[in-house]
Amino acid sequence: IARKILKMYNGIEVLAYVSKVQDIEAENIDQDTFTMEDVDSNIVRCPDEASAEKMLERIDEIRKAGNSIGGVVTCVARNVPAGLGSPVFDKLEADLAKACMSIPAAKGFESGDGFAGTLLSGIEHNDEFYIDPETGATRTRTNRSGGIQGGISNGENIVIHVAFKPTSTIAQVQETVTRDGQEVELRGKGRHDPCVLPRAIPMVEAMVALVLADAVMCQKAQCELFPNDAPLSEQPNPMGTTAKREGERKEKGGRVNLSVDEE
Repeated sequence: IARKILKMYNGIEVLAYVSKVQDIEAENIDQDTFTMEDVDSNIVRCPDEASAEKMLERIDEIRKAGNSIGGVVTCVARNVPAGLGSPVFDKLEADLAKACMSIPAAKGFESGDGFAGTLLSGIEHNDEFYIDPETGATRTRTNRSGGIQGGISNGENIVIHVAFKPTSTIAQVQETVTRDGQEVELRGKGRHDPCVLPRAIPMVEAMVALVLADAVMCQKAQCELFPNDAPLSEQPNPMGTTAKREGERKEKGGRVNLSVDEE
């Protein structure tokens, strides 16, 4: 239902894939164009076929050893309009993190570049804005923020990463303690996945879709109760991949120096 609401509202689509298994990382994936068919083309659910083969070999190797491994699921939400979320208490990435971290075995969450952004300087990490020559909308040249700035969607692709731990039940002997305090050895039996990542794909997609559908309804209720009757020249320029400026476009001005005071 959430998927249908998002699709009908703004053509929003939510797609996830396995982007990393242990230290094997998917490469050359275009976040704008990969499809669900690409993801489901192999049992690992990675749209990069070369990386998927390596991931499958590693998973099979671990399975034969009676062990388990974890990795990362990346989720992309396309055509999300700007303005969803809140700047303080209900930040969009915070709601996404809460939802995704509620999934069993989830142990980490990143929005955009996440921890990799800590290795960059401000000038390297900032997403510069520009005016799309075709639509007149405000866009960003890069998307290191993952489509969310200040807790609010900016109209670019929303990109998140969810880390999943290795399955705890394995076929190797482990030491544990019983409920009554006795030290014993434990060996898992039965059918247990050596890697839960492929099964986590629809769960991550569902959580992201539910959060976005909720944000859309909050936005409609809070900010669109009354129409904005201000002249187009006084309204902010629309933002994002699906936005389009109505009326005449503003001419490109010269460089303006703005000072920002932070306390």
